[in-house]
Amino acid sequence: MTLTFELDPAFTPALRDGITALWADVTNAGGAVGFVPPVTAEEIRPELLQHLVAIEGGRTRLLVARDASGAVVATAFLTLNTHRLMRHWLWLYTVMVHPRCQGRGYGRDLMAAAADAARSMEGIEAIRLTCRGGTGADHFYASCGYKEVGRVPDAIRVAPGDDRDEIVMLLPLDKAFSGPPTP
Repeated sequence: MTLTFELDPAFTPALRDGITALWADVTNAGGAVGFVPPVTAEEIRPELLQHLVAIEGGRTRLLVARDASGAVVATAFLTLNTHRLMRHWLWLYTVMVHPRCQGRGYGRDLMAAAADAARSMEGIEAIRLTCRGGTGADHFYASCGYKEVGRVPDAIRVAPGDDRDEIVMLLPLDKAFSGPPTP
C-alpha cells in the first residue's frame, strides 16, 4: 500500500477528526508527540487548534498522508520562522505515523515528503526539529539524514523523576552538512 501526500489540504471536519484520532493513537502507543499517555481526543483538540491558528496565519503548513481508503495515517507541520535572522530554515513539528502503519517505511516517506515540501518554499535552506531523548526517535531522524546539533539535558519532564533530553536535529536541504562546529 502506498500513501498519498498532500500539502496544505482543505481543512474539513473529517480531516480535523482524522488528525485528532491519529494524534491520540500515536500518543497512546507511546509516541513522543507532546503528550504522555493516556490521552483523549478532547485533550488534543486545543493543541491542534493552536496549529490551525498558525496555519490560518500563514506561519505553518500541514502535510498529510492518507492510505488507500482515505484515512489520515501520517502528518507533519512545517512552521516558518518569524525572526528576520532565521527565515532561511523552518521547524518540523508533530511528526506522526499511525502505529498500525509503522514498520512499512512510511516514516521515511513522510520525512522525504516534508523535505520536498520545504524545498518548494522560497528561501528555505534547512529543517530543524526537536525530539525527546530516550525514545530512539533521534536514531530514526539520523537515518533520514538529520544531524544532532544540540541537546538540552532534562528539558522534558515526562513524569516526576523522568526527565528527558531535548535533542535538536538539522537537515540542510541543499548543502553538504559536516556537523556542528568544533570548539
